[in-house]
Amino acid sequence: MVISFMLSWFNQISGRFYLLVGVMIFAVANSVTRKLTEIGAQNLIDGRNPISFCNVLFVGNLCALVALLGVYYPQLKKIVLSNLSSRNWLYLLLVALLSGALAPALFFTSLERTPVNNVILVSRIEPPLILGLSVILLGARVNGWVVSGAIVSTLGVILTVILQPPQSEIVQMSGFQLGVGELMATGGAMCSAIANIISKISLQNIPLGFFNVVKTALGTVIFFIIALLLYGKEHFMDVSSPLLWKWMIVYGTVIVVVGQLCWFAGLKRTSASEVSLANSFNPITGVLAAFLILGEIPTTAQYIGGLVIVLGIIFNQIGIIQQNKPSEDNNISSSVGFKGV
Repeated sequence: MVISFMLSWFNQISGRFYLLVGVMIFAVANSVTRKLTEIGAQNLIDGRNPISFCNVLFVGNLCALVALLGVYYPQLKKIVLSNLSSRNWLYLLLVALLSGALAPALFFTSLERTPVNNVILVSRIEPPLILGLSVILLGARVNGWVVSGAIVSTLGVILTVILQPPQSEIVQMSGFQLGVGELMATGGAMCSAIANIISKISLQNIPLGFFNVVKTALGTVIFFIIALLLYGKEHFMDVSSPLLWKWMIVYGTVIVVVGQLCWFAGLKRTSASEVSLANSFNPITGVLAAFLILGEIPTTAQYIGGLVIVLGIIFNQIGIIQQNKPSEDNNISSSVGFKGV
């Protein structure tokens, strides 16, 4: 009785509300992740930070997986695993590798090496990448405004990187000095964009709940194996820390699960223009969160790059409104960057 009442109540909530909540949760993910590592640095165990980025990714994924299993269990019971082809499993594994392991690992590493605002703004390269891949591989039709928005947003990302001295180790590329942290954020965005396209091409027939559970499970296992091979088992010495698990239960449930549920609920109930409009608040909310949570004040380069990115988002919004297609056909603009783990 209570469950049916709650489901009825949730179904009556506006899709715009779900979108905005999802965007706000995803926008604060970077700042919350950095803040948690700072909390861990204040509670060292034999000189080690129990809330390291690797531990956040691994344990956060485990907590998110448990929560997702609880949410999607009714749907999972209806899935017959033998009905999935070997090709389905191959693509699921590839998506899990890219978006469940490599992308968050690269984003987390970039958060260690560069300010949160840089990660937020540089990760805005993902929507233009998805757009370009959708046009090339999926034959997506876009108008001039959408193309202009993608170009301008990409220019904003470039300006964010080149107008400020690198905030981390330097890599020389074509005469430019680029920070390793910024390059890793770009790599994370590329992995996420490619995974997005693979999902659209090959996994359309797989239910969303099953997809999220399998992607999270496989991503957790893949990341754990890679970390073991690269760093050894000592890297996870503090994985049983009560402090880590206390924060990760909240982090994995709120940032990952609630954020995803709100976002997908919003996608089902709104148009493409509404999705694009909600998405446009992501960089603004992310920068504001970095200021409120971490006290991180944007630099001049970040202001310039951010304003150009916002201009690109406005162009994209105009184009989406003119196309006026359902959100399912325009999810090329629905990505909101780093989503926790």
